[in-house]
Amino acid sequence: MSSSKLSFVAEEKFCGLITGIDTVIDLSNNSISGEISNTFLNSFRIKLGHNNFTGTLPHLSPEVGYVDLSHNSFTGSVPHAWKKLEYLFFISLWNNNLFGEVLEILSCWRYLEVINLEKNEFFGVIPNNMSKYLEVVILRSNKFEGSIPSQLFLLSALIHLDLAHNKLSGSIPQITYNITDMMVDNYSTPLLAEDGNIDFYQKGQVYDRELDLDRRTIDLSANKISGEIPSELFRLIRVQTLNLSYNHLTGTIPKTIGGMKNLESLDLSNNKLFGEIPENMATLTFLSYLNLSCNNFSGQIPIGTQLQSFSVSSYDGNPELCGDPLKKCSMKKIDVNRIEQRMKEDGEFDEESLYLGMGVGFAVGFCGLFGSLLSFRKWRHKYYRLLNRMYDQLYVTYMLKFNNFLNREALQ
Repeated sequence: MSSSKLSFVAEEKFCGLITGIDTVIDLSNNSISGEISNTFLNSFRIKLGHNNFTGTLPHLSPEVGYVDLSHNSFTGSVPHAWKKLEYLFFISLWNNNLFGEVLEILSCWRYLEVINLEKNEFFGVIPNNMSKYLEVVILRSNKFEGSIPSQLFLLSALIHLDLAHNKLSGSIPQITYNITDMMVDNYSTPLLAEDGNIDFYQKGQVYDRELDLDRRTIDLSANKISGEIPSELFRLIRVQTLNLSYNHLTGTIPKTIGGMKNLESLDLSNNKLFGEIPENMATLTFLSYLNLSCNNFSGQIPIGTQLQSFSVSSYDGNPELCGDPLKKCSMKKIDVNRIEQRMKEDGEFDEESLYLGMGVGFAVGFCGLFGSLLSFRKWRHKYYRLLNRMYDQLYVTYMLKFNNFLNREALQ
């Protein structure tokens, strides 16, 4: 009875009705109001999203697999008894008034494939031992804190990761990623293709639509994430939307970004990134939204129809950046920026080479000098006489200065 314009039901009869259904109950997209806090739902699939239910969350059967209670006005925390939902593979509590710490419960749902807790007041640390079958993780617009669990980048079936608008800190995990569905072209169709709506945040806008199995998204925006962007992140070549804006990221854009041939939306704005924009970004032919504003990028914007097609707003707030669509670059400035960039990129290598060269040079010079003295008797005698003369001169100079010092002291 979804989308049936239902608004009023007799509470007792309604609760009796939904309690007796043990397979699928679908009353989504109506305007049903009331409280079902004390109701025990036996259905395997529960779809009560987009209504006006109030009170705390209902009691659920341990056999439940699919739960959609999104877009209601539920309050309170997730019931402790929900830990026992061992067959749960889909849960959406999106857009309610729920709060509390859910990390312990998240770790108990071992077969979970889709989780959407967006727009609530949940807090705590995201656990590092969630279900290995996760395909969609949306924890957006809550109060989660701590670092991003490295396990999230080891989930082979993950296609959508949204942790935006929280209080996450630390750096993006510097590990070898194993998100197969974001790295290779062949992937298995998730079980949840048939139903499930998600808010997609891409190209600077919000799209409310059904889960798109061909779209790969990573959104870590509006947190307190610091450190450099791992080059491993840009090896996820199937990602189409990447948003790291409004964080405290530093360093340069890794050159591996040129391999993200499917990228359509990229937002790195409002960070502390610097250096030149990699030239291979001009080859991202599907890129239709770009925001690099409010950073410290410098040098010339790579020439190519793709990057020149964006407006000035895509590059604003980078005083040292130049080139179309911004002001023209002077040749001197381009050369200086390129030299500085190469020094930053190769500085460590050059420093190591310098020290290595100094060590080798000293060893060769030392062996050459003393080898010659040992081999040639005349050279050896001349060298010793030279050292004696230098010693005598230094001794006489020192004694004269010492006597002058004593005489001044005596006069005083």
